[in-house]
Amino acid sequence: MTALLSIRNVHKRFGGLTALNDVSIDIAEGALLGLIGPNGSGKTTLINVLNGVYRPDQGELRLRDQSITRLPAHEYARRGIARTFQNPRVFQSISVRENMVMAALHLADPARVIGDRATDLLGFVGLAGKEHLAASELSGGQQKLLEFARALMTDPVVVLMDEPFAGVHPTLKTEMIQRIRQRNDGGTTFVIVSHEIPDLMALSDHVACLGSGVLIASGTPADVRRDPAVIEAYLGHQRESDA
Repeated sequence: MTALLSIRNVHKRFGGLTALNDVSIDIAEGALLGLIGPNGSGKTTLINVLNGVYRPDQGELRLRDQSITRLPAHEYARRGIARTFQNPRVFQSISVRENMVMAALHLADPARVIGDRATDLLGFVGLAGKEHLAASELSGGQQKLLEFARALMTDPVVVLMDEPFAGVHPTLKTEMIQRIRQRNDGGTTFVIVSHEIPDLMALSDHVACLGSGVLIASGTPADVRRDPAVIEAYLGHQRESDA
């Protein structure tokens, strides 16, 4: 079966630093891929490659078996790849609702349809009733929920999420996990980077682990959790941190 999103032999370098070294992963349609690895292992770099912010130095990206490697970043979004950030990038000075509407300004949908979608998605993530607040009035966790809802405004086929649970109150983290799972059950594919390993393992159906820019393990959460290379990558990183 053809993968929805295929990462083939991707390399990315920054000067003398190799951030990604021959990384290949196939992501099936409707999958929920957890991406793990110690700090500096290349996870965020890979996310930036997958949404067109960085262009790989070598290798290829294919979406539904069409190459997207050389496309500009806005074409990645137009073809259905959405993104959230570790530190939410919402427009602080405008309202929650305006944040949502801005995500869909490039669409041909009527204003009423866009408005109804915004209302539905804000309700979906638990932000109903906060539409007219400035985004700056939301807590950090609520801003992550807003960014997640905003990413869904274009009905993406793939949502890339970088540390969606970091620094989030446990109640809001539970809300985020439930909404991700619900959307995934509806067919949306996810790639999620997180250091919240137990939560990510419980959420994901497939896990990939990077270490120093190399894919060192890929498989079911149970298989990756007990992989010796994964254990060594984390324990070795801890030993370096303690040195």
